[in-house]
Amino acid sequence: MAHGRQEPSDRLSPDRIRLWNAAVWVLFGLLPTAGGVLDRSPARKGWMFGLLALIALGHALTLARPRTRLMNRRAYLGLLALTLGGSSYLLDGGAAFYVVSLPQFWLYTRTPREAVALSGGAAALTVFGGTLGQGWSPQLLTGNTVFTLADYAVGTGLGLWIHRFIGQSNERQERLTAELALTQEELALAHQRQGAAEERERMAREIHDTLAQGLASIVVLAEAARAALTTDPGRSAQQLASIEQTARENLTEARVLVGSVPASGVAAGSVATTLRRTLDRFVQDTGLTVTAELPDIDLDQRTRVALLRCTQESLANVRKHAGASTVGVVLSEVPGGVELEITDDGRGFVVAESRGFGLDGMRRRLAELDGELTVTSSPGDGTRVLATLPTPAQD
Repeated sequence: MAHGRQEPSDRLSPDRIRLWNAAVWVLFGLLPTAGGVLDRSPARKGWMFGLLALIALGHALTLARPRTRLMNRRAYLGLLALTLGGSSYLLDGGAAFYVVSLPQFWLYTRTPREAVALSGGAAALTVFGGTLGQGWSPQLLTGNTVFTLADYAVGTGLGLWIHRFIGQSNERQERLTAELALTQEELALAHQRQGAAEERERMAREIHDTLAQGLASIVVLAEAARAALTTDPGRSAQQLASIEQTARENLTEARVLVGSVPASGVAAGSVATTLRRTLDRFVQDTGLTVTAELPDIDLDQRTRVALLRCTQESLANVRKHAGASTVGVVLSEVPGGVELEITDDGRGFVVAESRGFGLDGMRRRLAELDGELTVTSSPGDGTRVLATLPTPAQD
């Protein structure tokens, strides 16, 4: 995600904090301390500049390699404590330099106990160096010693508070991360279950619209062929041929459902040709009168399959339930889409009371393509099924 997410370089990372602290330390600690010794004797200036150069080099190496071994960081902090003591001796006090250097004892240690111990040692050396440089006097209790010890106490309290705050924040972050991972797992499982349910529903619809309808046709044709076997052998032969053809089509559909063939089971070609072939089979099997207006409309494969399945389901309902004598099928192109209207003069039914899987399956199939199914019927007035589908813009 490009928005709403901070990259590592934009966060206030530990490395960035150390970098900012280094800048503050140089500007308000190292440089003022170097300037404070300019009016001292050449010997003191030499010692001071040497100490500052040494600690500056150590800090640069530690900053350049913040993930160096703990022993090396402890060595640097020990050198810093000695430098603070030495500068305090050479300047007759170094409380200000200690204050600016104090955060490093928390930035380059791993535990609060270690930070408290090392910063305490640095505070003691700073007090000792100042006392040694000035000599002992009661006034020292209000000068370098008091400020150093006060800075140490405040720094320790603030460091412990920050460490505790960061620890609590890390615990919350870990807890939220664990909760997020659990939520993601549950969401993935829910998506998997939803996908499985949708796939089962799709398979049920495909089986109903193809295999079940074909098997129902085979049963009806077989019963009719057996009844006409002695009275009309020619008719029986014709129905047996229809049974064979339907069985072959069902076999093809079964292979499609189990993935043996990649196509949809509907041969390429115009929708008019596909629907006319279906209607001819229906007339051959049932003997009903069918009128059809099927212009040659160029449609994509998914739309053709949806219209074919709606036609097959509607004709199956006419055969099983309508008791009709005439069926009308009209395919028409409308602005932005296509409509398929199937009517019959059968007995009709109450649409609101219909609980069949077929109509619901047609609605779902059309809805997947942003289409709509409208069924109009009442007892004694026949049935009108209208399938409306949008057509994608042609390039």
